[in-house]
Amino acid sequence: MNSAPLSGLYAPSLSLLTDLYQVTMAYGYWQQGLQDREAVFHLYFRRPPFQGGYAVAAGLAYAVDFLQNLRFSEDDLAYLGSLQGAKGGAMFPAEFLDYLRELRFSCDVDAIAEGTAVFANEPLIRVQGPLLQAQLVETALLTLVNFQTLIATKAARIREAAGSDTVLEFGLRRAQGFDGGLSASRAAYLGGVDATSNVLAGQRFGIPVKGTHAHSWIMAFENEEEAFTAYAKAFPDDSVFLVDTYDTLEGVRKAISVARQMRARGHELGGIRLDSGDLAYLSREARTLLNEAGFPDVRIVASNDLEENLITSLKLQGARIDTWGIGTQLVTAYDQPALGGVYKLAALRKPDDSGWDFTIKLSEQLAKTSIPGILQVRRYESEAGQARADMLYNTAEPLPEQLTLVDPLDATRRRTVRPEAPYRELLKPVFRRGKLVHQLPTLAESRAHAQREISSLDPSIRRFLNPHTYPVGLEESLNTFRTNLILEKRPQQKT
Repeated sequence: MNSAPLSGLYAPSLSLLTDLYQVTMAYGYWQQGLQDREAVFHLYFRRPPFQGGYAVAAGLAYAVDFLQNLRFSEDDLAYLGSLQGAKGGAMFPAEFLDYLRELRFSCDVDAIAEGTAVFANEPLIRVQGPLLQAQLVETALLTLVNFQTLIATKAARIREAAGSDTVLEFGLRRAQGFDGGLSASRAAYLGGVDATSNVLAGQRFGIPVKGTHAHSWIMAFENEEEAFTAYAKAFPDDSVFLVDTYDTLEGVRKAISVARQMRARGHELGGIRLDSGDLAYLSREARTLLNEAGFPDVRIVASNDLEENLITSLKLQGARIDTWGIGTQLVTAYDQPALGGVYKLAALRKPDDSGWDFTIKLSEQLAKTSIPGILQVRRYESEAGQARADMLYNTAEPLPEQLTLVDPLDATRRRTVRPEAPYRELLKPVFRRGKLVHQLPTLAESRAHAQREISSLDPSIRRFLNPHTYPVGLEESLNTFRTNLILEKRPQQKT
């Protein structure tokens, strides 16, 4: 056991970032001689999070980094070699471990760009290549993409509620571990927040860092005014005073007193922060006090378990808040802490290399029945660039001249596509035969892309309560094929 659980966590190899059954299946494929049979898997989610109308794709950069460095180190192989079966023998033979030692990722990967607005059943990532490899990366891809997509979506919703106000991510201390905190800070920035308190995230990802001080700063001094004065001396042009340690409005008055002293020395108070109490009432009262004292530009920062619905409510109550500090509710996706993305086999190359066997996973619930094929996502847009509808189609089959979209959950709901309708294909090449062929955008570029993408959605899809369902349909021949495959695979019931 490693005696340094923090510094020794991220070794050069992360190949064991997986579930055991991925390795046991890999061994089974190898034993059966199926390791190189060409396969296609899709990573997608079945419903948008937070009972919302969309999600924001995120985590691809992490996935690319993982796939580029997929190697089994000697330590990895020694550990796998130490695992025992039920009768005490080695779970994996030495010959299989030798195979893993030489393994290098050689699949094709197509993916939807980070920051893109995405919907249920749309492949965010398509992996095509040797069955063993495509299977082996399932767990890592899911954990890297699911969480960041979830947090980016939550951040986009908070940004929607806050409008043009500044939004800060303050959640590291409440995150699920430091890796959860780092991933959340990155995804939150991609989704639309303006800065983070997470200094390591600022260093690693280039995210602006912002922060104030804690109640302990106030409590370390004889009184609030002394504490504010000391902080202003340390940060004469970057001070935001936390005013609710004892009495909030009295704290505002003392902040104003210190702000006058700062102004006399040629500096200005940046803001005050409210962290408890009736934020609507207190922010209005604080704004009045600040304005009457001649400080209309001092910003009012609010924190305290904020999220999109509470921000909306506070705005409706006339709150005078300029900056929203969001912590627990954002970095933990408090109201839905998991996305529920899945990774499903959709096609296998025929043994004689004559074509494809398309596969399907059945369920009593149609929503959980997978979609066969080598799928692409086509987004139809208005001339002004507004998203109108998405079509999933099988790239292994030719498209008909007349395109019709069929709702995968209700075949009676159909939409005909005009031949001249503008569109773009969302899944883009990222890897070819294991080689990176796409220059990933910067995080700032992905963030800007997310803002454009979300603004392209109709407000009815972006609303928080009972959002309109964005049209996502199967191309008609794909829907027919899927239905026939379901009938073929499902046992006939007898009465």
